[in-house]
Amino acid sequence: MDPFDAGAGGILRQPKAVWATAGASVVAFMGIGLVDPILPSIAKGLDASASQVSLLFTSYFLITAVAMLVTGFVSSRIGGRRTLLLGLALVVVFAGLAGTSDTVGQLVGYRAGWGLGNALFVSTALAVIVGAAAGGSAAAILLYESALGLGMACGPLVGALLGDASWRYPFFGTAFLMAIGFLCITVFLKEQPKPARRTSLLDPIRALGHGGLASAAVSAFFYNYTFFTVLAFTPFVLDMTPYKSGAVFFAWGVLLAVFSVLVAPRMQERFGSLKVLGGSLVLLAADVLVLGYGGHTAAIVCTILSGALIGVNNTVYTELALGVSDAPRPVASAGYNFVRWFAAAAAPYFAPKIEEWTDIHVPFVVAAVTAVLGALVVLVRRRALTLPHSRPRSSGGTPEAQGPQPRHATEDGVAVSTN
Repeated sequence: MDPFDAGAGGILRQPKAVWATAGASVVAFMGIGLVDPILPSIAKGLDASASQVSLLFTSYFLITAVAMLVTGFVSSRIGGRRTLLLGLALVVVFAGLAGTSDTVGQLVGYRAGWGLGNALFVSTALAVIVGAAAGGSAAAILLYESALGLGMACGPLVGALLGDASWRYPFFGTAFLMAIGFLCITVFLKEQPKPARRTSLLDPIRALGHGGLASAAVSAFFYNYTFFTVLAFTPFVLDMTPYKSGAVFFAWGVLLAVFSVLVAPRMQERFGSLKVLGGSLVLLAADVLVLGYGGHTAAIVCTILSGALIGVNNTVYTELALGVSDAPRPVASAGYNFVRWFAAAAAPYFAPKIEEWTDIHVPFVVAAVTAVLGALVVLVRRRALTLPHSRPRSSGGTPEAQGPQPRHATEDGVAVSTN
């Protein structure tokens, strides 16, 4: 069945509860790139350095990483709907407070609270969408991935439009939109069935004892360092107005969405997951090197093109994390995300520090090296990253060449995206 079919069960014929959750997911993912085009404005407004302002990402993702051990524990006890509402409420409060900040320390602290709310919401949203969707999980997952891509694309654009008047407005705007999402979910979403088994705080750590999942997490750790060097450090390199920077990252986000939802699955079908991932990581390494050493035009072009490679990587890593081990998907996802989000916290902190210690080119050299390290992990651990029961795809090839196949159905009543 075509998930885009407008008939029953298609992506366009879903219950209001699904659309409400998907809409709130767009805003949640907007929050990741929202501050990109206004980072220089925030630095100027609060008299802060680039390394200080980059802590907005570090605090956000550090809390997100730790929260991954908590989200399953919480949602398996209070249910998906209440977890979503709790996450949304925290985002509304802390995003609003972020707009009132007088110092960069306050802003960093409020972003940490925002990260906790976003972790609770995002880690539960896919499970709720799949549980409430009509016609099976395929259309629901595509809708969620589309929401992710749309949010990543629109975040910088909204940040630029509102941030051109004041760097505070994007934070107030996010709080307002999330409040609308809170009301929509309150009205349209009924409580979802709780999983039969409650998740403990240590289950995600135990899941990392599986060699394949641990390998996927380590490879994704290196990749995420590269990803968030581009996302958090490049705005200072481009040194553009909020409008122009927002336009660059909007184009970046569009490519991320298109390649994640439409292109990556076709590439996997033809070449296999592990070959696609390894090749994409090597190309990303080359891209960030040109970004760092090329001229201003080259930096703009490479920033936009990196969105395509990041979109491919996100899709393949999601499938690896959800399918490579026998752990329940929410548990495997939590353990995987616990590891990889630490790199998302580290890159925004270390990239400007490395520039202070050396020059503006070296952070991109480090980012290129980490992308290659991620590819090497895939190469060396390719057997562990292949499902024992994988079968060749219709295009032919061995299981080792194809890599793990997508496993999107829910398990224990929950499914969690790792993007």
